[in-house]
Amino acid sequence: MNRLPRWLAHHVAALRVVVVLTLTVGLVYPLAMTGIAQAVLGRRADGSHLEKDGKVAGSELIGQSFTGTDGEPIKRYFQSRPSAAGDGYEPGATGASNQGSESVVDVLPDPADPESGKLSLLTEVCARSKAVGELEQVSGARPYCTSDGVGAVLGVFREQGLSGRATRVVSLNQACPATPFLATYEGVAVECAEPGDDYSKALVVPVRGDAPADPVVPADAVTASGSGLDPHISPAYAALQAPRVARERGLSLDRVEDVIKQNTTGRALGFLGEPGVNVLTLNLALDRES
Repeated sequence: MNRLPRWLAHHVAALRVVVVLTLTVGLVYPLAMTGIAQAVLGRRADGSHLEKDGKVAGSELIGQSFTGTDGEPIKRYFQSRPSAAGDGYEPGATGASNQGSESVVDVLPDPADPESGKLSLLTEVCARSKAVGELEQVSGARPYCTSDGVGAVLGVFREQGLSGRATRVVSLNQACPATPFLATYEGVAVECAEPGDDYSKALVVPVRGDAPADPVVPADAVTASGSGLDPHISPAYAALQAPRVARERGLSLDRVEDVIKQNTTGRALGFLGEPGVNVLTLNLALDRES
């Protein structure tokens, strides 16, 4: 019996491995996992889709926006927490903004190119808090935020660089011709910031202001989750929105609060995490009420 040449035998063996792995890993294994998921998890294996009027309205597991074509919140709906996943709640771009507590100074845009700037995390939080406050008709004030919704951060130039008398003070996140949130600092008039100017030699000084330590607008209303896909908001944020939703839908506040409770989940295993309100199931429940 003739044997195959060694080099050809190696190729045949490699081809067999490719065929076997393709069938097992590429076909048998996925089909087996899909079958087990369907048998054990049921609808959750399909993404926990929720329907409205016979059409898929979204997933119970993935957050989504409730805004109009103009990007403004639809007032009859509870709003989700912000998302940094792509353009918002994109499962294929799940992730956080990767901005931390030291992100307090904006890159001011060139007046000729409004898209060239970049907001700091502090200014994003301040702007969101201001917007939520206006929507819910409450104070959106937060520590380290200006009244016009940017980070209250000064750039202080001193005689000896890090020490000495202040010689120049700039409100780093308020582009000219804005009026700085402080008129003076250490006896020096505060200037607005000129886009493109170099303030790298200034000491960065966040100013707390007189906002309450416990703002009216909850933290989850102004910060994105780590995944950017969180479908829940805190009971505190839901309670803040309840009067608006009740007013817009012509429902009593008590009834809206009851529906919030029905769509609130407790801590996992009784002690892990925090209670949360699923925004999609809440809004669909209210649609049925209306």
